Amino acid sequence: MTALMTVENVGRSFGGFVALSGISTSFERNKVTAVIGPNGAGKSTFFNVLSGALAPSSGAIRFKGRDVTGMKQHRFVHLGIARSYQITNLFSSLSVEENVRVAAQALTTRYDLFSHRARYGQLLEKAHAALAQVGLFAKRNRVSRELSHGEQRALEIAISLVADPELLLLDEPTAGMGPQETKDMVELIERLAGDRTILLVEHKMKMILGLSNRILVLHHGRLLADGTPDEVRSDPEVRRVYLGQNDGYS
Repeated sequence: MTALMTVENVGRSFGGFVALSGISTSFERNKVTAVIGPNGAGKSTFFNVLSGALAPSSGAIRFKGRDVTGMKQHRFVHLGIARSYQITNLFSSLSVEENVRVAAQALTTRYDLFSHRARYGQLLEKAHAALAQVGLFAKRNRVSRELSHGEQRALEIAISLVADPELLLLDEPTAGMGPQETKDMVELIERLAGDRTILLVEHKMKMILGLSNRILVLHHGRLLADGTPDEVRSDPEVRRVYLGQNDGYS
């Protein structure tokens, strides 16, 4: 199967500090891949490089066979790559619908956030479709700050979905969630993975082991392991540097 995205010997340095070094991997279509590793392993830098927020210092990134190395982040979005962030980033005084509609409008024009009325209906259709996918259509008229934390994270994903991404990057999508909200988010990710590729950074190991088709383990900016959940869980080096010597993963 042809990979959706290929990473070839990618590195990223900040002055004399090497955050990523020699990472090569690829991501197949319609699979869920988790990126794990100790604090400071390079996960956030890796995500920023894959989403276009940072250009790699070395190596190449290809998306659907096209070299996208060093492209601006807005170009990544238009190519079909979208991401959510660890910290909730919404217009808190706008309604749920308005948050997603503004995101849809930003994809069509750079400067005017209030489009001509003839296009307004099309934008609302896209917003409603995205909200339906994440289960928030019934709450579309609520002010976004009134949503629960889990619902706000789902709204952020809806904002990403209006770009109709083929690759969706989720940065700690269950951060700060309790058990029920985490369960709801896992179910949402499973639904979304039916027709798109998902890459996520997470720390909840039980969730990752049950949700992911594949796991990448970073350590000191290098790729330590790459395999199925069972392969990674049983890898002696991964257990030594990250998972620990027992099976009580949180």
